[in-house]
Amino acid sequence: MQPDTSFSPIDRLRRMRETRLGSFVPVLLALAAIWVYFGLALPLWDFWSDPDAGSIRFIFLSPRNIYNLFMQSAVIATLAVGITVVLLLGEIDLSAAATAGVCAALLGVLVLAGIPGWAACLIVMAVGVIMGAAQGLLIAYVGIPSFVVTLAGLLGYQGLMQKILPTGNLNIGDPFVRAIARILIPDLWGLVMAGLLVLAIAALALRRQAERKARGLELDTNATLWGQVAFFAIIVFAAVLTMNAYRSVPLLIILLTGVTAIVGWVSTSTPFGRSIFAVGGNAESARRVGMNVRRIRVVAFGIVGLLAAIGGIFGASRYGSVSYTAFAGGSLLLESIGAAVIGGTSLFGGRGSVWNAILGALVIGSLGNGLDLSGASAADKLMFSGAILLLAVAIDALSRPAGNGAR
Repeated sequence: MQPDTSFSPIDRLRRMRETRLGSFVPVLLALAAIWVYFGLALPLWDFWSDPDAGSIRFIFLSPRNIYNLFMQSAVIATLAVGITVVLLLGEIDLSAAATAGVCAALLGVLVLAGIPGWAACLIVMAVGVIMGAAQGLLIAYVGIPSFVVTLAGLLGYQGLMQKILPTGNLNIGDPFVRAIARILIPDLWGLVMAGLLVLAIAALALRRQAERKARGLELDTNATLWGQVAFFAIIVFAAVLTMNAYRSVPLLIILLTGVTAIVGWVSTSTPFGRSIFAVGGNAESARRVGMNVRRIRVVAFGIVGLLAAIGGIFGASRYGSVSYTAFAGGSLLLESIGAAVIGGTSLFGGRGSVWNAILGALVIGSLGNGLDLSGASAADKLMFSGAILLLAVAIDALSRPAGNGAR
């Protein structure tokens, strides 16, 4: 007689991951654990915001540090959102950071040549789409594995960036480009935008509930539905109030939220988005029901290229310059992929959320920020990041139904 494993820890993990909140809860708990640990482990005199207060504050959880943490994680989050799209297909893109670097370098060259900043941004976004779609064509129509194509793209785009930047660095002084990271939203408008975002989330939740009811699917309870909305509202308003306490909400964060909202809407509320999940779950079944799997793959890689270009623009604006080390020569690619995976997106395809990618980026950024404040070495940061990434992949593999671990 076989033992009853229906209530084993692994079985419970699988059941939890099958729910809509299944991938959201683990990454949020990981983020909370990191914040609590470093918040309690790093109590120092905080003279940044009030030197005359004479009281002990937690430097990690200070408004200034939280503000800087969001800004530092913006580029990683943007690339992670794009990488999530191809991970949903069961593919991988190793060239995203190099694509961002090429687009950022091209942006610097264009503005230096006298092209207006807004026009240069549009041009590099189009270039990013072309770079991503070109790789998608090789994957979809030639049949080369995405790992090989994007690895070749990584190497080729790194070389191209070095060609564009012979000295390895280029300062960007264009007012339009610099303003993306420097403009601050007035405190009141930041709260208004937070309220509108919460209302939009509530409207989408009600719409999804109505669609499930019309199709005869299982519905969330009112407590679960409004609990999700309330929890999301707490997170959003807490972030806005914290940034307002130091300076204000930067335009860069608003743009990142808007881009993520658009990609999230496309991936969950459009036929194309649903086809991405279908192809990632079972490409052959999707093909048999009439989906153009090749075109879906090309478009998905084009979206990654677009998000990479936007990430390059964000990085160029925040740093005020473009350098090979910041984009192609550092750990940006690994951190971006790690953020998407830590956010709960399955490496096997068919499951994930672009919103969770932002949480994953905050986990990566918070860990690095906390270790920096505690005086840890770069080697320690890499080891801790690797351990968290391995744990996230292990959770994903264990939570998959038996027999679905391989494609």
